[in-house]
Amino acid sequence: MGEAQRDHYLLAINAGSSSLKFAVFRQIDLVQTAGGAVNRIGQSDSRLTIDGGDIGPVSSATHAEAVEHALAWIDRAFGIGSLVAIGHRIVHGGAAYREHCVVDDAVIAELERIVDYAPEHLPSEIAIVSLCRARFPNVPQIACFDTVFHRDMPLVARQLSIPRRFAEVGVERYGFHGLSCSYVLEVLNRLDPDRARGRVVLAHIGNGVSLTAVRAGRSIDTTMGFTPAAGVPMGTRSGDIDPGLVRYLTKTERLDADAFDHLVNHQSGLLGMSEISADVRILLDAETQDRRAAEALGVYCYRIRQAIGALAASLGGLDALVFTGGVGENAAVIRERVCAELEFLGIALDPTSNQANAITISTDTARVGVHVIPTDEEAVIAAAVIRLLKQETFAS
Repeated sequence: MGEAQRDHYLLAINAGSSSLKFAVFRQIDLVQTAGGAVNRIGQSDSRLTIDGGDIGPVSSATHAEAVEHALAWIDRAFGIGSLVAIGHRIVHGGAAYREHCVVDDAVIAELERIVDYAPEHLPSEIAIVSLCRARFPNVPQIACFDTVFHRDMPLVARQLSIPRRFAEVGVERYGFHGLSCSYVLEVLNRLDPDRARGRVVLAHIGNGVSLTAVRAGRSIDTTMGFTPAAGVPMGTRSGDIDPGLVRYLTKTERLDADAFDHLVNHQSGLLGMSEISADVRILLDAETQDRRAAEALGVYCYRIRQAIGALAASLGGLDALVFTGGVGENAAVIRERVCAELEFLGIALDPTSNQANAITISTDTARVGVHVIPTDEEAVIAAAVIRLLKQETFAS
């Protein structure tokens, strides 16, 4: 096929802690033509799926190996030479990156410098970007930072109450799930523009959980902090805990820094409290027979509800609440439990709409609009890539 006839495509890569999602978009109109995932990276049962269909098992000990499987499939389906740009979700941009940007050596060096800001994510993301730069030296690589959405948070939300000298080297609250926030806020603006311009809490509830307060389209506070481990309890992450536990556990359990990090990121949250699973679906099935599952879900919903109240206070009220993420989009019972006792804020769910995962689940008379909006971080990445392609001149 001649160059003039060939469709050109953008690739969006979204690496999680143990999974990799990717999507292919036509450059001309940003229509997604295919999407896939490699799940359970590092496990013996890792599999490749395309558009929800199981392609089969793949050997994926690392995220870089998972990307190789994705690229091989893209080459068969579209031709690898049809890729004109690759966008990457990067969880943490630190203090240096307040906008999405083209990746060069300086960007890689800065990400390597701040790798301990997000040790569960940045090493694999750096490895993926480096692999793609080496494989496609003439294809621009775009870094899309989750932290960019929160760049305008006021100082009272950003500053940690530790000695000021740490803030001067970038130790502050950053906030995450920014690409998800961007997408669902854009959808809310089309759905209910008046409320979208008001006081909104965005609840991204998946394996990772964060809630963000938005006023007039800007982030003013969020539950995650310097790292994605902060905030409410998650699948395997503890969320906020007493810092005195660091000393206590180093003394009583002989934990060093790496062991403590593993404890709060991989052994805590729903998994640690239940001793059964990090999966909300499994815990819901078990809760009537196992009090540990019921207690873990109780803490989980309580802390999310508490966060909504706190963020509403920071907003001075609430006009809209949006649920997104795997749990937020699909678990009606979790949404119901989270919203219980929030009537004082003006929240009232319609049970039928909630059970159906409808886009609007609040009653017609409720003061606060409550919505369920499936997120699409890959679409945000593709749109950012297009914007940067228009701004920059790249060698062909």
